[in-house]
Amino acid sequence: MRRLREIVDPFLLLLLCTVALASILPARGDGARIAGAAADAGIVLLFFLHGAKLSREAIWSGAKAWKLHLATLGTTFAVFPLIGLATQQAAAIPPSMRAGLLFLTLLPSTVQSSIAFTAIARGNVAAAVVSASFSNLLGIALTPLLVALLMERSGTGNLVSLSSVEDIVLQLLLPFIIGHLARPWIGGFVTRHKAMLGRVDRGSILLVVYAAFSAAVVEGLWHRVSRTELLLLTALCIAMLIFVLLFTLLLGRLLGLKREDAIVLQFCGSKKSLATGVPIAGVLFPAGAVGPILLPVMLFHQIQLMACAVLARRYAAAAEGTP
Repeated sequence: MRRLREIVDPFLLLLLCTVALASILPARGDGARIAGAAADAGIVLLFFLHGAKLSREAIWSGAKAWKLHLATLGTTFAVFPLIGLATQQAAAIPPSMRAGLLFLTLLPSTVQSSIAFTAIARGNVAAAVVSASFSNLLGIALTPLLVALLMERSGTGNLVSLSSVEDIVLQLLLPFIIGHLARPWIGGFVTRHKAMLGRVDRGSILLVVYAAFSAAVVEGLWHRVSRTELLLLTALCIAMLIFVLLFTLLLGRLLGLKREDAIVLQFCGSKKSLATGVPIAGVLFPAGAVGPILLPVMLFHQIQLMACAVLARRYAAAAEGTP
């Protein structure tokens, strides 16, 4: 049962239930406006808490192990986007879902799962904390910038409006900065109530997903996406993950990283954050476009957890000398 929980993310099951609820009972009219306002408030709260959680010590310590951190960031924000641009040639997938694939590749790394799998694999946990935290910190600014630069040029359409710049500042950057500045006063509370605030984080994401998929369902999402397209999308996500896992493995050897640091590069460099991607998509894109764009992110999230859970256990077995 414990291994099943490691492979199947319980939160993903909640997300799937939320998508199912939005598909059966989508928010319409006044309900849609209320859901949208609640989702916006959830995004502000989410990034306020992200700012309050990140210690200044973690930011300054990022200057150490620069080779590892640069390799991880380069994989996350350079290699992945190049793969995302390559996927835009998959004409069998609708343009909105191709945009989702590209958006997926522009996201920062995960934090919790990257650190957890590094620990299971007997890797450098301290370096994983710094690398994943830096990736998320930079992603708040870099992901919207990359979206603006690459999505229009790739032919996916100009989905990002000019007002998105204001939304990014007001809903993402400003709450994050205020939360970080307030850390000396609320940092202890955040640490003591980590489990409760984690539920607030996840509740905010579920609100955004419900509002996004409600708008997409009202506009006919499930009538426009076939099973064949979903299967092709899943295959592309699997191929993308395999490529990056092999790339980070070879890059670690090329750079001469120690085994513990090479594990950090592989797990932090191959991940994409659902927790960051959902609220950023909710801010950047029109309501009707968010649902299809989030489909690849949700698929990749579960695929990466399943693959990395198996990989981490293999690394742990090798470290212990067991078959």
